[in-house]
Amino acid sequence: MLHINQQKLPRTVLSYLSFRMSGVATLQFIELSRQLPDVDLESQGFLTEVPFLREVPPHVQIELLAETWSKHVAEKPYEASLLDESVIYAACETASYIVQNNPELVPSLLSGGPLEAQIDVGQELAESLQKLHLNLANEGDFLLISQFMDMPPEECQEWKQRYGLEDADIEPMFDALARWNISPSVEQNLSGLFSPNEIRRMLPLLGVRAHDPAES
Repeated sequence: MLHINQQKLPRTVLSYLSFRMSGVATLQFIELSRQLPDVDLESQGFLTEVPFLREVPPHVQIELLAETWSKHVAEKPYEASLLDESVIYAACETASYIVQNNPELVPSLLSGGPLEAQIDVGQELAESLQKLHLNLANEGDFLLISQFMDMPPEECQEWKQRYGLEDADIEPMFDALARWNISPSVEQNLSGLFSPNEIRRMLPLLGVRAHDPAES
């Protein structure tokens, strides 16, 4: 389970909806980029909600989503990193936006998933999805990091101290920007968010070979 400042991210249908809709929508961007290779769709996906992470490739966004999801559903407690907080924020905001602005897309985004959720798609759901991250005890420091990029080193260090940010806190954010190859662990991490059939179909899109049980 994920904790932010000792507050647990609730395991509810809302968290599933946030992660699920954000993941499927991002996968659709990846599929579209394969069909339209001349169109630049790299700066797409749910993580574009976080300014610092806008350049993270969509397939890497799926892996980051899966990693945070796997911590969320695990029995072992995890203290959320700034990267985890970024994923939660972006997933909630993306899902809320979809429900509010493109409600007709919601059934297709949820179809075929491992959880059959009976929901009323409307303003109340959009607000509930957004409140899922607003009610957490995070300070949104991940939204400030992009400002550090344009600051002189001394001023940057002063701002980090002001907000209590250590270099070790920020490092996972920079690591996310440098990622390209996807770990085979993404297959297991997506469990519970996508069905086994969906995961098998998406692995080639992510550049990962499906696990063969005969090799175990």
